[in-house]
Amino acid sequence: MSFSDPLVLLALVALVAAVIVYAVLAVRSSRRASSFANPALMANVAPTSPRWRRHLPLALYALALAGLIVAVAKPTKSVAVPDERASIMLVTDVSGSMTSTDIRPNRMRAARAAAQRFASDVPKRIRIGVMEFNENPRTLQAPTRDRALVKTALDKMTPSGGTATGEALKAALQLLRPQLRPGETPAPAAIVLLSDGKSVKGRDPLDVAKEAAKAKVPVYTVTLGTQGGTITVKKRDGSTETQAVPPDTATLKQIATTSGGEAFNATDADQLATVYDRLGSQLGKKKEKREIVVWFVGGALVLFGVGAASSLTMFGRLV
Repeated sequence: MSFSDPLVLLALVALVAAVIVYAVLAVRSSRRASSFANPALMANVAPTSPRWRRHLPLALYALALAGLIVAVAKPTKSVAVPDERASIMLVTDVSGSMTSTDIRPNRMRAARAAAQRFASDVPKRIRIGVMEFNENPRTLQAPTRDRALVKTALDKMTPSGGTATGEALKAALQLLRPQLRPGETPAPAAIVLLSDGKSVKGRDPLDVAKEAAKAKVPVYTVTLGTQGGTITVKKRDGSTETQAVPPDTATLKQIATTSGGEAFNATDADQLATVYDRLGSQLGKKKEKREIVVWFVGGALVLFGVGAASSLTMFGRLV
């Protein structure tokens, strides 16, 4: 706890001094009273002496006054709140393997639905961006707080082509970590990479994961699909063939570990939604000072009330 006007607390010294003076005068008054009567007769002279009770209302008043002095000093407390500069990029694989129906209705639609739910649940102050990738990454929406724009971008994703995970991670990292001005601190950021296939083109995603770790941008990977997933591919002669499209779980886990993130598995739409829910609680936080003046004002009013009630009950007066 800290104070915006700490010098006001010097008034507590005066309050303590006043309490000491009161205590000294009370002792002297008691000694003077005893000097006018035989101690053996005191019980008959003042049989209902209030003793310590006569000091209780004033003690409560003193505590209440101390509370008001602290309140005037404007006490503050540091609390963790979502960083308003925090951004998260949803980077989704839209290669042809995302048409596999091992997750109903298919991987692509399950991923889109879960991402939309995630965007709705994340605190409004967190910016969300949308990127899709196959052989090339495409930014569908730069980080924004407008959830309608995020939803529109997610609706645009359509599966086709191969997979270049490293290129997508690099593009997302550059978007989240632009050139900083002198003295500027980087905003909290994270990447959510959802993919079901092995990277076959572009730079090595593990090298980019190391760059992300240095930039303090963790990559949370979500492996989508089952080892038995397949897609139907049309050949040049017009015929079709079935191809296996198992997810590359090992590489995605390495990407997450290397970057400082976490790897998840999602084999159906419900599990995928749960993963996004968990990610929503792992966003950037910052310490923010909040005034707690009302706590001390409220406590002081309660003490004043109790003190007044006790004084009226015992002595028929407020003081």
